[in-house]
Amino acid sequence: MAEPWLSADEIAAHLGITKDTVYGWIAEKGMPAHKLGRLWKFQTSEIDEWVRSGGAASSSDHTESG
Repeated sequence: MAEPWLSADEIAAHLGITKDTVYGWIAEKGMPAHKLGRLWKFQTSEIDEWVRSGGAASSSDHTESG
């Protein structure tokens, strides 16, 4: 069975964050999201892999090179 597409509200609840944080992470951290018309849709497997790979880590968690 195909994985369902989740709304911003649903993915926020899945992660325990606010919808505003979801939108911020799309813009600032490259959170995997797919725009369908004016709605953002998410797949749990993509989000979970992104979180595990450190995508949601705060910028202070990574050292800056330079």
